[in-house]
Amino acid sequence: DAALGLLGLGTPWTINVEFENSEARRHVAVPARRGDGGGGGGGGAVVQLQGGAKRTSVDDEFVALRATRGSAFGKSDGNRSAGGKHGFNAKAAGASIPVFEESESVSGRLIITPKDAKAKPLQHLGIRVEFVGSIELMYESDLSHEFTSLLREVDDTGTITSTRTYTFTFQNALKTYDTYCGTHVRLRYFVRVTILRPQYTPNVVREFDVAVQHGLRELGATLPPVSPIRMEVGIEDALHIEFEYNKNRYELNDVVTGKIYFLLVRVKIKRMEIEIRRRESAGAGSSVYNETDIIAKFEAMDGAPVRGESIPIRLFLSAYPTLTPTYIAINNRFSVKYYLNLVIIDQDDRRYFKQAEIVLWRAAAT
Repeated sequence: DAALGLLGLGTPWTINVEFENSEARRHVAVPARRGDGGGGGGGGAVVQLQGGAKRTSVDDEFVALRATRGSAFGKSDGNRSAGGKHGFNAKAAGASIPVFEESESVSGRLIITPKDAKAKPLQHLGIRVEFVGSIELMYESDLSHEFTSLLREVDDTGTITSTRTYTFTFQNALKTYDTYCGTHVRLRYFVRVTILRPQYTPNVVREFDVAVQHGLRELGATLPPVSPIRMEVGIEDALHIEFEYNKNRYELNDVVTGKIYFLLVRVKIKRMEIEIRRRESAGAGSSVYNETDIIAKFEAMDGAPVRGESIPIRLFLSAYPTLTPTYIAINNRFSVKYYLNLVIIDQDDRRYFKQAEIVLWRAAAT
């Protein structure tokens, strides 16, 4: 845009989108992901529930995503001309975006405003607004796979000389899956605004993200039956441990409880930890990329146990907002599974571990 301005082809106009009832909606924060330059930590992270919109500065000449009350939600991810590919960048990291439910229509206003009184008229060949749901895989050359797309033509060929407002509505927009932002994959929903420009002038394309979160509702039949997890780990004639977790599936605000029984201890144990691990599988067939991240680490014991000792476990899942529901074969492109990993470290820093898969789910919003 700056280069076009030097050539006299750019226009100092801002493109804003205000979503209907944005002030009353829940908002989620878009976190930085590993590899985006926005911090590492536990690897891939998902949208994180916040109490309200977070105010962020908006410097871009064209982009300023605002709520009805005027607070900025942040820049769009795709500040690019038409034909460009989706990028894995952190421009939207830390911004807040509104949450829509599966059955809701997505509607709002598109506002095109001159930056100052001396702005040149904006000539265009039409203005389009699209609602898009896409899955982006970092390792593929064609990063974006759009599984839903609705298009609205809001203006024909013309010239804009002053502030112009357009309304748009996408009824029954398909929002089958949750928004997800991981290590190798991102599932996102966004409103794409395209201003078609005359010949030799690049189209202006801006994207404004929204979030979708599904509750379980009546889908209980898809969950495995509730049952405790009982497993053993040990070394012959040296270590024998039994551990038990109260159940195999948890709501995202549940508490994991259990006990660790030491039946035989001939190893000098230094400490014991419980980890929550997320395994993300992206791709299909022979081109599957697996990434395992430690989401949480809980020290269950410090010091050497004795034979017959029982160690209680109590882990609050609500303390880890980057947890998501378990996802299986989303659009046949990625899956996300979770595991409880028991790790025992001896005095020589040797590690003994045993993991058990758990299923996480989200309760319906009330």
